[in-house]
Amino acid sequence: MRVAVFGATGRTGRAVVDELLGRDHEVVALVRDRDREAAGLPAAAQTISGDARDPSAIELLLAGAQAVVSALGPRSRDVTLHRDVAALLVEALPAAGVRRFVGISGAGVDVPGDQKGLRDRVVSTLIQRLGGQAVQDKAVEHRLWAASGLDWTLVRPPRLVDRPGTGDVEHSASRSPRTTWIRRTDLARFVVDCVEQDLHVGAAPLVAGR
Repeated sequence: MRVAVFGATGRTGRAVVDELLGRDHEVVALVRDRDREAAGLPAAAQTISGDARDPSAIELLLAGAQAVVSALGPRSRDVTLHRDVAALLVEALPAAGVRRFVGISGAGVDVPGDQKGLRDRVVSTLIQRLGGQAVQDKAVEHRLWAASGLDWTLVRPPRLVDRPGTGDVEHSASRSPRTTWIRRTDLARFVVDCVEQDLHVGAAPLVAGR
């Protein structure tokens, strides 16, 4: 499968790229500066230089792709990144003949149908108060995908840790997991599982390590 990746040069994005390549998928990644940022990506990953908000760069990235993964993280003072990219992709994916999208959001985002436990409701409230517009950006992103009619998934992880993965992940479309952390490599594995197996289509699963 040819998978287009946003945010491939971040720590989580690189883990996703490694996981995709390890499962023999073809990867094409959008990078802001080919010489500077693509240096950290495996040689097997193709790169396209451009900005995530550039429709022409998105068009090139999606050519021939069967799925899209976004591991875009927050940028300093950029509090509309996720909603802006989502709005562009909702238009660009059908034009490119692509239906499957898997993105990484955050456990602090609330969505309709959530059945979070007391601990996670408190944590979400704190994140939303302290995170301000950056958290709101991801909430708007969810609403855009929910209204898109595409085969989307927004994975909501808690705190990410850089320890060796175990492959053991708890996930639910609406219920709180037992832990408040997940290994970054395990998150990457789960994201690729969602792509390959069409897990949680039209949902924003909560995930955590075990």
